Amino acid sequence: MAVGPFQSIDDMRRWMVHICDADDPLFFAIVDIHTRRATGVASLMRIKPEVGVIEVGSITYSPGLQRTPAATEAMFLLMCEVFDVLGYRRYEWKCDSLNHASKSAAQRLGFSYEGLFRQALVYKGRNRDTAWYSILDSEWPRLKAAYQEWLNPVNFDQEGVQRHRLQDFVCITG
Repeated sequence: MAVGPFQSIDDMRRWMVHICDADDPLFFAIVDIHTRRATGVASLMRIKPEVGVIEVGSITYSPGLQRTPAATEAMFLLMCEVFDVLGYRRYEWKCDSLNHASKSAAQRLGFSYEGLFRQALVYKGRNRDTAWYSILDSEWPRLKAAYQEWLNPVNFDQEGVQRHRLQDFVCITG
């Protein structure tokens, strides 16, 4: 990401106060419903209502949120907001081409790879190639059904381990 690491909690707090005053990006806290503690953040950014395009970004998960059903549910809830509430036609995910975890997450979540924008940015002293992914409104009903099936409690055992992968439902419903 273009920001951080922060030298102190005060540095991070100053950045958060500044960024949270903006309309774009629009940050969301991801809060554990059991502990009521913030476990991550994500933002909607590059918001273009005139053309119905919006991007998810600045996704930061604590170790306790990473690779959990709640992490996937947080992304699903943002997608519901984008497509069902706001009525956007295109939802984008962009990441550093060297960020293999982010690229894998985008594909796992149902985003389609669109290509590589070479030397799209310069940050932290280097050129960044940016991988682009998207979900279109025409794809959303199929993906939404897959998410709903995957998130159904019967898909998880008593330890919370998934019985079927999200991709299994995407294939079944699509």
